[in-house]
Amino acid sequence: MLIGLLNYNRKLITSFCIVNEKFAVFLNIHLFFSMKTFLELRNVLPLMHESPFHKPLNWTVNEGETWAVVGRNGSGKTLFADVVCGKYNLLQGEIRYPFFEKIKAENPAERLKNHIKTVSFNSVYSIVDFREMYYQQRFNSAESEVSPPVADFFTEEEISSISPVFNTEKLLSRRIIQLSSGELRKLLIAKILLEKPRMIIFDNPFIGLDTASRGQLDELFRQMAERGIMLVFLVPSEKDIPSAVTQVFPFRHCGLVPQSPVSFCHSDESQNLLFDGGLRVKPAMTETTPDYEVVAKMTDLNISYGKNIIAKNINWEVRKGEKWALLGANGSGKSTLLSYIFADNPQAYSKDIVLFDRRRGTGESIWDIKRRIGFTSSEMHLYYCENVPCLKVVESGFFDSIGLFRQCSEEQTRIAEQFFDLLEINHLKDKLFLRISSGEQRLVLFARSLVKNPEVLILDEPFHGLDDENRARCLQIVEDFGKQAGKTLIFVTHRAEEIPKCVDKSFVIANNNILF
Repeated sequence: MLIGLLNYNRKLITSFCIVNEKFAVFLNIHLFFSMKTFLELRNVLPLMHESPFHKPLNWTVNEGETWAVVGRNGSGKTLFADVVCGKYNLLQGEIRYPFFEKIKAENPAERLKNHIKTVSFNSVYSIVDFREMYYQQRFNSAESEVSPPVADFFTEEEISSISPVFNTEKLLSRRIIQLSSGELRKLLIAKILLEKPRMIIFDNPFIGLDTASRGQLDELFRQMAERGIMLVFLVPSEKDIPSAVTQVFPFRHCGLVPQSPVSFCHSDESQNLLFDGGLRVKPAMTETTPDYEVVAKMTDLNISYGKNIIAKNINWEVRKGEKWALLGANGSGKSTLLSYIFADNPQAYSKDIVLFDRRRGTGESIWDIKRRIGFTSSEMHLYYCENVPCLKVVESGFFDSIGLFRQCSEEQTRIAEQFFDLLEINHLKDKLFLRISSGEQRLVLFARSLVKNPEVLILDEPFHGLDDENRARCLQIVEDFGKQAGKTLIFVTHRAEEIPKCVDKSFVIANNNILF
């Protein structure tokens, strides 16, 4: 009876083993023979061109376990998930899915497709294909009409079932193209859960979500695990591991470090296995002295989507050389507010906005504004679908374009290459942008925002999806940027620990949106 209870409650097994170490070996042996295997990789090598997997993959997932695969950006976590999902033929070995072998109504390929789902940064393309759109389109009311409303993606029965958990009622009347990255993430997770998969692989589960949403989603993960849904999380840092996780797989250079309990991830040994260490950051960049006093001034500004008002009576002034944190919940209007500053939103002409000492709409072109600003965001990441070498992506920052349509000078190319060295991503320089991981793409777009050493740097959630070392390196680069005379910084994040030390002012957008 005791053995049956311990098998049912894995946490109780762990506690009991700690109390009675002499009996631990027996319990572990019993557990090995009694637990049902859900998924098993045996000496697997995928068949792919220039495969990064040089050692066979072995992994066993038992029912009742919740896993986190932890590794640095570019370590191969996403490719590993694709192998698990059967997206590659095998050069050697086999992948067994004992649970799905019981389902006779579907062929093997359909079983995997229907019962194992992946939620990643790029999964939003399954809802709407941003590759057929352009970034500014979401701010053009007439052109955004071609994007379907959120309500079209759900039946009335589905809406009633997900609203208590995801609070989607306020989103239903919105166009899909108008949603923030965090709102899109919630919508995607809701749709996946409605399909009732047996296993879900979450790549960066909390990316783009505010503090309250992260906490509520973490609780939802716990409930899902208790109900028997198999969960696997791909995360770049131990800080991003959900509380439901029972097992951790450290992952490095497309290889699995032997499986271990969660406590392993917090040890010095795991740090040595996961991270190479050593930050090398160059001195601050060349200084310039801007010829204005006010970067942006907004008076009694409202943020709205059609008749839906998100925020009212915003009054905000950013002066030359100031360092600001822009804060607010998912969907509060932060990205829209920034679009007025970055000259992406045509609604700015009808609002009381001053940019660089000039009232908006008094003869300046959008390129007069953009040339002063370096910018990156999660939304821009979604729309940057040019499959060109990463060096070209960084060089496009000189011209503020999505894609490179002008020839760079030798000096500009040299500067762009320096950023690859600065970020220690020289190996990405000639790789195609859409063929690298989403975390590596974030690093490339971060370099793009800084390449021209702009007068104003606007970073909208720049560190989401980055591992600890890359986050620390990028944070130091932002600090170095801020040391230059006259440089202005606007930094958006949902994590207080990511805010650079040079930031000494904050602006919070509050609204009545209900978070899930």
